[in-house]
Formats: sequence, C-alpha cells, structure tokens
Amino acid sequence: MIFNMFVKAYAKINLVLDVLGTRPDRYHELVTIMQTLDLHDVVEIDEAKEIELIVEGADLPAGPDNLAFRAADLLRRRTGFAGGANIKLVKRIPLAAGLAGGSADAAAVLHGLNNLWGLGMAASELEALGAAIGSDVPFCLRGGTALVQGRGEKVSPLPGLTSLGVLLAKPFFGLSTAQVYRLYDDIVEPLHPDSHGMLRAVCSGDVSGVVARLGNVLEQVILPMHPEIREIKEILAAIGASGVLMSGSGPTVFGLFDNKAVALQAAEEIKIGNFRVWVTEFNKPEAD
Repeated sequence: MIFNMFVKAYAKINLVLDVLGTRPDRYHELVTIMQTLDLHDVVEIDEAKEIELIVEGADLPAGPDNLAFRAADLLRRRTGFAGGANIKLVKRIPLAAGLAGGSADAAAVLHGLNNLWGLGMAASELEALGAAIGSDVPFCLRGGTALVQGRGEKVSPLPGLTSLGVLLAKPFFGLSTAQVYRLYDDIVEPLHPDSHGMLRAVCSGDVSGVVARLGNVLEQVILPMHPEIREIKEILAAIGASGVLMSGSGPTVFGLFDNKAVALQAAEEIKIGNFRVWVTEFNKPEAD
C-alpha cells in the first residue's frame, strides 16, 4: 500500500517533573517542563472507509488498546466524519520508557487526520481532544519546549533551548505509570525539585542553569525499587554527561551533552550492559 501522508511522532523528556498532589478528579497535579527529542516514530496515513491500524517495529495491539487507534476513533466520533483511515505505525521510540511514545503517536494521528480529512480543527481543539486520550498528548501536539501543568492539559510554550545531544539508556524492563504514582502517594514528605528555578533557566536560555536544576520527584519512588537505574545514572555521568535524570515515570535515564556528536562519542564508551542506548538531540518544531 502507498500511503499519502507521513507524520513524525517525537519522543519527549522531562527536564523537571514535580507532583503537587492529587486532584478531585483523582489525577495528579503536575508541574513539568518537557522537551521534544529528534527520536521519533513514523505514522503513515491513507484514506479508507474504516479505521485500520498496522504496527511495525514493536509488539503492540492494533485495536482500541492502542492510543493511535483510539485517537483516530475519537476524532471521527467527535467530528462525525464519515470515512476512515489506514494507519501504519512504525515504532522507534522504546515502549514503557517514560518518553511518551504512545502519546506522541496519538498526537501525530490527530494532526495527520485533521489535515487528511480536511477538518480544519484549531490547535486548541486538538489539544482538548488529546487530553481525553492521554495526559502527554496535548504537549506532544505542540512539541518543542513547554511548561506543562494540571494533569497535562495546560501547555505553555517556552523559548527553545540550544539543541543539546541526548543519550538515552533504558533498562530491559518497563514500569507502570499508574503504579509509580500510587507509590508516590505513600511518601509523607517528598523532596520537590526546583521547578521555578528551572523555568527561569529555560526562559533565559541558561543551559548550565538547566543542567543544574534537573529534577524528577518520582525518582524517590523508583530508585529504591530499581537500583540499576541509579547505576545507569552513574555510568552516564562517568562518560561525560553534564546532567543526568530519569525521564517521566521511568525507567529511561537521559544524559545531556554539548551536541549529538559528543553524545555519540560517549555512547561508544559504554560496554554492553543491562540496558539499551539511543542517541538523539533536542528537536524544535520549526525545524521540520
């Protein structure tokens, strides 16, 4: 089959992630600054009578349990569009990694079908729809660098940062986001990262300030459970990363480098271990 449209679905990392408590709707109140990466899945779309999904590169369901399928189905139902789409999802972002791979796919489908079907929906409308699919979807629709609040539905674009190199290291296991947050709720007095300081550093383009303020409140839950994640952080620091942090609800750890070339050189120093490695860099939407 020849597909008419190709949309990139970009991974993300959290430069800072704080959890302020539980909301009346039982979601968690978040304050996070997210950054898209050049690492991406590819969503290929063509018109059809019904919605059909094919997944390549990962063992994922191709029905309603897949966020990409759910996004297409929800968009069609909300708009009353009569047709469908053949969607092929080519996975490159690791699964259950804290990199928003599923949310990125859903965002790419919403964006692509809005264009393919000629719906003319505004960005704000797509983001509201995306929030019903997953907390990271509104950010993934915007990309770049952004302050994200609420349960993920409040996205405020920030000035783009210098495109740093990023080395991603993911252990050979995934983590349940729901379980991580349940365990976080049991912490009596969590130590909160400096999210305000991170916001000031990002807005002023202070890369050293960004590196100094990397923080993820969920590490307090996950590092005691999985000491191998702490070991990965130590390895990345030892090979020259200026800053290291676990992304999202984990278990992927990222290390920041001056540029992608330096990150590639650092990756060559890593011996085979109990994790996989990807090298990428910051992505800016306007660069596409």
